[in-house]
Amino acid sequence: MDIGIAGRTAIVCGSSRGLGRAIATSLGRAGCRVVVNGIDVGRLDAAARDIASVTGAEIVPVAADVTTPDGQAVLLSACPEPDILITNAGGPPFKDFRQIDRAAMLAGVTANMVTPIELIQQVVDGMVERRFGRIVNITSVSVKMPIFGLDLSSGARAGLTAFLAGVSRSVAHANVTINNILPGYFDTDRYRAGIDATAKAQGTTPEAMHAQRVAAVPAQRAGDPAEFGDAAAFLCSAQAGYITGQNLLLDGGLFQSAF
Repeated sequence: MDIGIAGRTAIVCGSSRGLGRAIATSLGRAGCRVVVNGIDVGRLDAAARDIASVTGAEIVPVAADVTTPDGQAVLLSACPEPDILITNAGGPPFKDFRQIDRAAMLAGVTANMVTPIELIQQVVDGMVERRFGRIVNITSVSVKMPIFGLDLSSGARAGLTAFLAGVSRSVAHANVTINNILPGYFDTDRYRAGIDATAKAQGTTPEAMHAQRVAAVPAQRAGDPAEFGDAAAFLCSAQAGYITGQNLLLDGGLFQSAF
């Protein structure tokens, strides 16, 4: 299926590994020029080479910490007029809420709420002027349901969701959409780190913890990051222009609700 975004330019934050890398790969396959971003230069450069090799797309690595104003300036100087923006960042470390101090709370809110808003502020007017824009924020199923140790991540991402609910409606007239994807259990490095932390806290093994997790998923497995990447790419497609302000759960049925 041609999703109508060949030749578009995309920024994918946090794309040296995990779900961000999967999204960058899917957008590359769709014909986009993709700016990939991360803070580990070696890992980022290796990811850019691999994605370019697999997709044949132009992949531009930009090493920068986008949770800082200086990092955002570096990223946007490399790509000042993106057609597509994917905001993605790993959440705070898994911790019991009693162990989270004020500094950690502020850092978590900065990374998972403030930073996406700041990036959107800087690119959305250009998208409106050009009459095309696709913004996708990667949040979490934990916005809708509690997951042990993710209280800070959940709170910050829920704040982002609420903040952008009205913003998304204000730019829809210009063919600019803003949506959120809520991943459940996807087999990434972060998922495995969470399994290890939870297993340790509960006095069990990572293998047993993983089995317990997927047993709760109606699909009976963890997700493949490639599935996630393709879903994100569709939300960036020409055909998705009538989808905005939505929260797309990709969780294998984990969150059980009729609405």
